[in-house]
Amino acid sequence: MKKVIVGMLIAAFVLAGLGTVQAAEKGAGRGGLMGFIAGCCFGIRAGSAYNDGKEIHWREWVRLVPVVSIVVAIWDGIDGANGVTSKDYAKQYGETYY
Repeated sequence: MKKVIVGMLIAAFVLAGLGTVQAAEKGAGRGGLMGFIAGCCFGIRAGSAYNDGKEIHWREWVRLVPVVSIVVAIWDGIDGANGVTSKDYAKQYGETYY
């Protein structure tokens, strides 16, 4: 089992490295390992926004903490139910994140 996990991690790092090379060839600014981590850990919105030049917001970083992530998830759900958009977050937190 450990060999399978190690093999999968090695494959992920190799593929992430290839993504960096391909992104550099296309002229894209970001991608690679950090783009992989952003997409894998924080979701597709955070991964694509990171590759567009945005930073990962603190509300997404908090999702890594086990108990606190439930509170932030409910908070995000309430914001979604209230109709908060990315433009509202951009006004509140700045263009760096949204």
